[in-house]
Amino acid sequence: MVKRVLLASPRGYCAGVERAVDTVDKLLDLHGPPIYVRKQIVHNAHVVHDLEARGAIFVDDERQVPPGETVVLSAHGVAPSVYVNAEARSLNTIDATCPLVTKVHVQARRYAADGYTILLIGHEGHEEVVGTMGEAPDSTILVQSVADAEGLDLPADARVAYITQTTLSVDETGEIIQAIRRRFPNVYAPKKEDICYATTNRQWAVKDLMAEVDVLLVIGSRNSSNSNRLVEVARAGGVQAHLIDDETDIEEAWLDGVATVGVTSGASAPEKLVERVCDWFRARGVEDISAHRMVDEAVEFRLPIELRRELALAEGQS
Repeated sequence: MVKRVLLASPRGYCAGVERAVDTVDKLLDLHGPPIYVRKQIVHNAHVVHDLEARGAIFVDDERQVPPGETVVLSAHGVAPSVYVNAEARSLNTIDATCPLVTKVHVQARRYAADGYTILLIGHEGHEEVVGTMGEAPDSTILVQSVADAEGLDLPADARVAYITQTTLSVDETGEIIQAIRRRFPNVYAPKKEDICYATTNRQWAVKDLMAEVDVLLVIGSRNSSNSNRLVEVARAGGVQAHLIDDETDIEEAWLDGVATVGVTSGASAPEKLVERVCDWFRARGVEDISAHRMVDEAVEFRLPIELRRELALAEGQS
């Protein structure tokens, strides 16, 4: 019988997700619906459904947006071709790309301009990877594993630089980087690692929690890279872990013989989902629900410049 629930800290929204969701919210307040959003603004089904209920329309391609309308680009970043398509349709483009993803795009452009072959460590098909590869498609090779790194068909003296998707497993990425360094000792590395602070912090919080819990519930959607990595981190440490969208996904069988349950949430999962999971346990008689540690990330990103201009203009007219 479950006696205790421990909440990982930090968990949930990161500054980039908060900025992206706030961007769509504020545009709906400012202009009313519809506000078009290219792809899911963040990878969380609940967030997307809530914004759809307010009048946001999510599209897979910017060319599906009617000419002259407002379109928000998701937190994951886009290839340069998306801006070209948006301009051709006279769209009012609001770029909600996470600033930490933008940093990786800037690095890709710089390395390509300097003649480097870019090794992008990431997952094929993820929107962030698609956008980053679009910056320098002819100079970029996707590396998904140690085997990929060891199998690279490049001369040993090739001018090579690496960059990474921001939402990867810290440990797995470290192993891939070591493999790249063995092959290319002079590889050029980012001055600061690309895996974002929130991804790193949430993985360390899970590691910190593992000795205290029998099972870990990770709140996040199936297409959330950083949420999936949290599950992998726990399982790699020998703790049973399950990815859930919300409390309705919890299976009672997971809790057989379990005394302490850990709960965390991916960087795109709102805190209200954590509260709903806690309420699920309270309804089953669990009274001991507390944070394992309290960690304040204190990171904030300003809203996109295009939106700040619109807000300032609206304020001046009021």
